Amino acid sequence: MENRTARLTLLIDPRKKQIFEEICASQDLTSSQVVRRLIRQYILDHAGDRELPDWLRARAASEREGG
Repeated sequence: MENRTARLTLLIDPRKKQIFEEICASQDLTSSQVVRRLIRQYILDHAGDRELPDWLRARAASEREGG
């Protein structure tokens, strides 16, 4: 299970950021929650032959089912 955090800093157009945060809020999600979900899915989609921890696959499956 994930037990440590690291900071990721990115630059984004201010208008896109505003729209993104508005959409996140409308879904009662923080922008960080959505970005973490996107990153997990990106890893799963593009990991190739890399060995991934079971908890990463389980978390992504849970999110697809609405959990």
